[in-house]
Order: sequence, then structure tokens, then C-alpha cells
Amino acid sequence: MEEVVESRNVEEALQRVRRNKGSPGIDGMTVDELGQHLAKHWPSLRQQLLAGTYQPSPVKRQQIPKPDGGVRELGIPTCVDRFVQQAILQVLQPRFDPTFSEHSYGFRPGRSAHAAILAAQQYIQEGHGWVVDMDLEKFFDRVNHDVLMGRLAKRIEDKRMLRLIRRYLEAGIMVNGVVMERHEGTPQGGPLSPLLANVLLDEIDKELERRGHAFCRYADDCNIYVQSERAGQRVMEGMRKLYGKLRLKVNESKSSVAPATGGGKFLGYAFWRNKEGQVKRAVAKKPLEKMKERVRKITKRPGGRSMRQVFEELRGYLRGWRNFFRLAETPRILRALDGWIRRRLRMVQLKQWRNGRKAMQRLVALGVPRLQARVISALPRCYWRMAKHPALNIAFPNRYYDQMGVPRLAT
Repeated sequence: MEEVVESRNVEEALQRVRRNKGSPGIDGMTVDELGQHLAKHWPSLRQQLLAGTYQPSPVKRQQIPKPDGGVRELGIPTCVDRFVQQAILQVLQPRFDPTFSEHSYGFRPGRSAHAAILAAQQYIQEGHGWVVDMDLEKFFDRVNHDVLMGRLAKRIEDKRMLRLIRRYLEAGIMVNGVVMERHEGTPQGGPLSPLLANVLLDEIDKELERRGHAFCRYADDCNIYVQSERAGQRVMEGMRKLYGKLRLKVNESKSSVAPATGGGKFLGYAFWRNKEGQVKRAVAKKPLEKMKERVRKITKRPGGRSMRQVFEELRGYLRGWRNFFRLAETPRILRALDGWIRRRLRMVQLKQWRNGRKAMQRLVALGVPRLQARVISALPRCYWRMAKHPALNIAFPNRYYDQMGVPRLAT
């Protein structure tokens, strides 16, 4: 705990919380107000931490819709608690992280989802043709406090630290002004939760290593690669028992044994083989459909927005999507998506202009021959059909959308 409250560690924690921003907790304090608050109250807070008497505040419940239905529960700590958790994380992570499995990629310095995807691709290329895809049911909500604290107590001797972590686990959830007690789970939203998840699941990793399995784990998503369906079924049964020892429940509807190419997926990616037998990466079907649905919403109706506003919203979304799926090795599919997105944008522009003389004049001004412009503007409510007309490529060529900052997915 003395290391947690050391001045350099405290300053770094404050800077990190400020950079990460985030919503206020139940007290309404913003990250911009945190520095001023600590300037006044840090001596008292420091003394409480050293004495082991600090009591965290309840977290604020925030629900985020999931792509496949349902909601994800987040627990937003106050800025002060985020600051304290960050200071603890900076002391614990350098001790724990070097002991974690090489097959663990989530929430670790220098590791990423992309590294996990590349490792999975390598396992398949080496001949592991079947994948055991394990999904846990509400993992962060089901973490057993006693099991987790037992693992931490083997590594942490400072009783003050253990008591404080326990208090963070048991901090209530504020719902409609009422604090609800929590007896299990580690709320997503605090800086410390990802490390605690890795501490708990490292036991699974070590057992899989001992058994000689090829696997990749990112947070609670774990894929084990085997050479036959029969072996996959055996591994699946063994994993149920391993998770059961940690009092975690396997989501049977989302867990499966499937061919690694054509059926398996990992972190939004799927894998396929080309004619030469090489394993390639692709965007899985579900995130591809989700992306198209989001683009449809952005380009569905002008809704009083200018085209510049449509471009801005689309630009922000596509940049993030392209950055995550930049490992996809399917240029033909991505080029088709680029063409589909530009057609959606041309449709929105026609919708804003409506049909008639005004639309014809604007098309002619953009270089479209008058006869073609008259045909496009004369057809009522055929915006999607007309958006494919070759004349629209003259009015709005691909380079126009490049200039507007609309990212191309096929790079």
C-alpha cells in the first residue's frame, strides 16, 4: 500500500484517469474536477488507504445494448475510486503480468486482440482443424468473490490491499437512487476489473498448458485448437469441469466444437483456406452484418442533417471498424462493401435533393449530361435504384468521397 500512495505512482494514476476520461459516478464528479478535489483531500485519502479504512463508494449502473440482444451491465465508479483503482493497478500489474500465460492476450501491456487472431491463424495452419469455442455466461457478473480472493491471497501479503480489493468487489450498485448489495461479480467499468479477471482465469490457462493444448484466450473468450471433432468434444467436457471449479458457468448456446475454417470464429474474425491450402483471415458474418446495419442507420434518412454531418458520423464509425478489421484478407469483399457504402451515400444525396427540376440542375452542374440528369430526376422515389446509375459516378466519383474523408475499407 505504501507503493500505491507513493507520489510518482499517484501522479501517473491521475494522468491516466484524465486521459481515459469516462462518465461521472454517483457523485457527479468529472475527471476535469478530480485534480482540484485531490489537491484538497489527498492527505486524508492517503491516510485512510495506509490505515486500511478507506471505503469505496457504490458504482453507478449503466446498461449498454449488445449487438445480439440483451444488455451489458457496466458499473461506473466515482472518479476518486477510478483513481485509487488505477494506482493499485500500476503496482499489481508489473508483479502479476509476467507470470501470466503466453496464450493470454486480453488487457495486458504489449498484447492485443490482433496478436491473438494471428496466433489462432497459425494454429490452424499447423493442422489444428477443429476449434473448441468457449463462451462464459455473464462472466464479469458471475465472478465468485471468495474464489478470486483466495487466488489473490496466495500472491499478496498486504492485508490492507486484500481488504480494499474485497471492498471494491462488494461495493454496491446504485439503481434509481437505491444502493443494491453485490455478492458476486466484478463490475466492468473500473481499471482493476480486467486484471482481476486475468488473475482468476490464469488457472485455466495453466491447466491447458499442462495438458499441451494450443489455445488463445482474450478476457473470457477462449478458443482451443485440436485435430479432430472427437478430441474437441473431450476438451469441451474437460473445460466445463475446469470452469466449474471456479464456479463459472459455460454458455452452452454460444459454445461449440466446429471446423476451424468455415465454422469457427474468434474476436469477430473467421478463417478460410485458399486454393493453395493457406489459412486466411476474414471478417465473420455477424460483425459484417452489424456493420452494414449501422451504415444503413447512418444513411437511412437525412433527418435534417447536411451531407457533411452524414460524412462526419460515417467517418468516425468506419475508421474504428477498419482499424479493428484491418487484418482481413478478403479484398474483393471489402471493395464490394466500399461500393455499397458509396451507393448509400449517393442515395442520401438524391433523397435530400428530392426529384424534379432542382435535382436536374444540380446534376448538370456536376457534369452529368442533361438527358441523363432528366431521367434520374424524373423518377419519383427511386433513390436506391438511381444511386446505381452510371451518371452518379460522374457527379460523385470515388475521389469525391475520399476528399470528404470517407475511409475505404479495401486498403
